[in-house]
Amino acid sequence: MRIFSPIALAAVIGAALVAPAMALDPARPQSPALAMPSPTEAFRKGAQALRAGDMRTGVTALEYAAEQGQIGAQWKLGRMYQDGDQIPKDDIRAFNYFSRIANSHAEDSPDSPQSRFVANAFVALGNYYLEGIPNSPVKADSSRAREMFWYAASYFRDRDAQYNLGRIYLEGNGAQRDPRQAIRWLNAAAEKGQNQAQATLGHLLFKGEQVPRQAARGLMWLILAKDGANADRWVTDLYEAAVRQASDDERQLARVYLERYMKDRRE
Repeated sequence: MRIFSPIALAAVIGAALVAPAMALDPARPQSPALAMPSPTEAFRKGAQALRAGDMRTGVTALEYAAEQGQIGAQWKLGRMYQDGDQIPKDDIRAFNYFSRIANSHAEDSPDSPQSRFVANAFVALGNYYLEGIPNSPVKADSSRAREMFWYAASYFRDRDAQYNLGRIYLEGNGAQRDPRQAIRWLNAAAEKGQNQAQATLGHLLFKGEQVPRQAARGLMWLILAKDGANADRWVTDLYEAAVRQASDDERQLARVYLERYMKDRRE
């Protein structure tokens, strides 16, 4: 299914490219990593060098692979610059690497092995557009952020994109506020185990302030979110508040829902 044509997608992303990614300097002494027979091999050697603590060789090899279009290297460098992981944080370089992935691979099959890199690139771009990048041409643009999240959520069925899209509809930031649409996307992400979506959905259903109240089902999602790996403190806080407020009947019914949910997941 084609959602954006390549031309339309370039109009969404390409216009915001503000600086080329770090290119190899022909005058610079060549690293042994550059003699790799293929971009894929350079990516593998670069990753090995980084794990061994050889940052110079690792980054140089990844840059070589990325310039040749190796998507794993582009994604890895994007994440490294985004997080300041082993190299100085540089959001513009990260933005450019993610943009290259999105522009080149938007119509890859959502079932391909590399689709997770593409979806993650769209999510990263969406988050950059939500806030903008200070002192750069990348300005906050909530509508464009919604487009990034919507594409990854709809075409690639990415759970993080679905969560972010749900938040946009919930808050009315980049789209008209629509709690029903928010619930739809949060539920899709929650079913895939997205911890933040489970917590947000659970809180919405338990409180019943923006959607019809389903306290027991909301508590079920909060239990799942709290028990998930690396649950954030705010997730635990929402769970503990709901448990204190829930009636005995709501807590018991939540456990029934939870048992059914886990059983269905095992079958």
